[in-house]
Amino acid sequence: MQTLAYGSWPSPIDASLAAAHDGYPEFVGFVGDEVWWTEARPAEGGRRTLVRRRADGTQEPVLAAPWNVRSRVIEYGGRPWAAVLTDGGPLVVFVHFADQRLYRWEPGGEPRPLTPVSPVGGGLRWAEPQLRLGLGEVWCVLEEFTGDGPTDVRRVLAAVPLDGSAAQDRDAVRELTDARHRFVTGPRISPDGRRAAWLAWDHPRMPWDGTELIVAGIEGDGPLREARTVAGGPEESIAQVDWAPDGSLLYASDRTGWWNLYRDGVPVCPREEEFAGPLWKLGLRWFAPLDSGLIAVVHGRGATALGMLDPETGEVVDAAGPWTEFAPTLAALGERVVGVGASPRSSYEVVELDARTGHARVIGAAHEDVVDPVYYPEPQIRTFTGPAGREIHAHVYPPHNPGCVPPGGELPPYVIRVHGGPTSRAPLVLDLEIAYFTSRGIGVAEVNHGGSTGHGRDYRDRLREQWGVVDVEDCAAVALALADEGTADRDRLAIRGGSAGGWTAAASLATTDVYACGTILYPVLDLTGWGTGETHDFESQYLETLIGPYAEVPGRYAQRSPIEHADRVSAPFLLLQGLDDVICPPAQCERFLARLKGRRVPHAYLTFEGEGHGFRRAETTIRVLESELSLYAQVFGLNPRGIPTLELTK
Repeated sequence: MQTLAYGSWPSPIDASLAAAHDGYPEFVGFVGDEVWWTEARPAEGGRRTLVRRRADGTQEPVLAAPWNVRSRVIEYGGRPWAAVLTDGGPLVVFVHFADQRLYRWEPGGEPRPLTPVSPVGGGLRWAEPQLRLGLGEVWCVLEEFTGDGPTDVRRVLAAVPLDGSAAQDRDAVRELTDARHRFVTGPRISPDGRRAAWLAWDHPRMPWDGTELIVAGIEGDGPLREARTVAGGPEESIAQVDWAPDGSLLYASDRTGWWNLYRDGVPVCPREEEFAGPLWKLGLRWFAPLDSGLIAVVHGRGATALGMLDPETGEVVDAAGPWTEFAPTLAALGERVVGVGASPRSSYEVVELDARTGHARVIGAAHEDVVDPVYYPEPQIRTFTGPAGREIHAHVYPPHNPGCVPPGGELPPYVIRVHGGPTSRAPLVLDLEIAYFTSRGIGVAEVNHGGSTGHGRDYRDRLREQWGVVDVEDCAAVALALADEGTADRDRLAIRGGSAGGWTAAASLATTDVYACGTILYPVLDLTGWGTGETHDFESQYLETLIGPYAEVPGRYAQRSPIEHADRVSAPFLLLQGLDDVICPPAQCERFLARLKGRRVPHAYLTFEGEGHGFRRAETTIRVLESELSLYAQVFGLNPRGIPTLELTK
């Protein structure tokens, strides 16, 4: 046991190790009896591949590099693949990230394009493909740019011929709906094949504000007919819809203040917990109906479990196992259910549940301890008190290293981490990027500030017109509470966040004196610019609820923006930006730095070619982690070993 100052503890968790294990399985599904999913490859330029698990348990990638199975619909993407088993083997359709075309692939051949390239704006994009072999088509969401602006776009449900006749001919794509709604999800087809159901919403709403559940008839090869809204509205968010085997309509609605499950409009398990979440990607699934009538559900309050819901009794039986968090992706075949689960001691892995026996097991992307797990952090689930006595939920990760103790009386530095969204949350799972810091003697606290999901609509509505206020106050309250109770060193607090979390980090440095430094990743910095044409269509009117209608409160946009208060920033900071980011473009960072010119605030600005909103390449993650640690070392007076020194300019 060594006595060493916080921040100087030797750790086997280096940046390259954390980078190699970044990403997690997504979009699970059955192809025949096999389970397939998409999986990240940080070392291969951050691409995502499609993985299959054969009947004998072996796993293999379906598509080699450079194929990248990822959609850009609404920029955050959606389910990018579908497949069925035919006499000749699997028939696969998928979206390739580089050109966003839909491709067809069968064993023994090369992928063949099914859709054309459009030179207009962001082109043609596709998500949530569903194979309809009887019609010789793929049904999916089509996002089509009509001009060069980020909001020059329309979205419809469309049918793409499987024979490749639309590969060079946009007119060969059959549109199933008109473009009356700005946003749509992929259609779910009823068991008798006669009806389709999907979700739709319009600006300025986000899908967690209010969506409409639409049902229409299917008749031959014509468009969907007699579309009508059967549930939802401006103040009711329906996050998912599907059909039960008996033809009843299942959906998750928050009409009571919690996303609960309904069958033909009747609640089947009314509880003050969530059975769904924010629809950041098209094709997320929190429930899956089984042939037996049971429904597999991902549910919980502040965390999620995988359970089996009996809609007749409302009883839920959760799967036994070590997992304390399940991602919003499910698939069912017979009595088999597949999801993606994780825990504070394990990363996300593909889990199969036998609904008859209740037995659950890992079948893919199995977690492996790449270092001795004694170096993993030991998190605490905490609830803090904020302004006006409001509750603030957080996960606290104290410094932890089995071979080191600090000198007597020393308090550790702490980093307050803020999730993106901001309508999202930080799950309580093993994250080697957090372990990278805690194993070196730097504490981390993840704050699920007001506005976060997992605690009902009232909790997430706290951020309505209060972005830049409630999130900043909640993070500061947690940081100061940790210092007041003697957990953290008051003089060595940092804040760190990406995207919406980057906004909160920047706003915190500009409006409080709580933090000694900060790390800001691909942030929003200028509300006026971001809300008037500098971001993508999906979030282009998000600020209407987060800040208020621009036409009514233009002054508030300036008042809240960190760029307008750059003169108040005195703490050193690290600013990180992907040059291909169309959600939070580099122009915002450049304007912010221009406002700082001459003020002699120590800082570093690192940009990354080929990276967009959220970093995916291993080499980027390595540079980010080492630079972040170097910032803390310089500001907090730490001595980490073997870390390149980040050059701070003034």
